[in-house]
Amino acid sequence: MNRKPLTQKGSEKLRAELRRLKTGDRPRVIQAIAEARAHGDLSENAEYHAAREQQGFIEGRIKQLEHELSHSEIIDVAHLPPTSRVVFGATVDLEDQDDASEVVFQIVGELEADVRLGLISITSPIARALVGKSEGDVVDVAVPGGTRAFEIVAVRYV
Repeated sequence: MNRKPLTQKGSEKLRAELRRLKTGDRPRVIQAIAEARAHGDLSENAEYHAAREQQGFIEGRIKQLEHELSHSEIIDVAHLPPTSRVVFGATVDLEDQDDASEVVFQIVGELEADVRLGLISITSPIARALVGKSEGDVVDVAVPGGTRAFEIVAVRYV
């Protein structure tokens, strides 16, 4: 079976969401369904149907999280030997060779990727181009607007 990589921090975040869904959201929706049932005719009860729909979303997300967590390999970045090579979990400081702007990315698993937070998936084109390279290397990355060159300024394991 193919296990997907996940950082320790990402695992903790997903487990916290799972706990919140099981201990907070699920009981709240069950209570809302019970209250809506008490109002009588279920065929015309919008509150009941909305609560049932929400329950379906919550149960689906719980199953998805449980599946993904059980099929993940958790990698603690803090225990990786520090090198100048880019590997899964590394935080990489890049300088765009076209406009000298700097960007910082951490290479993480697909489940925890969020570009707005600087977390890019190991399967993304940028991460695939960076993995295995070292500080000082210039990497060409295929982006929607063409190809961009980035210099790897620093590799950190935070």
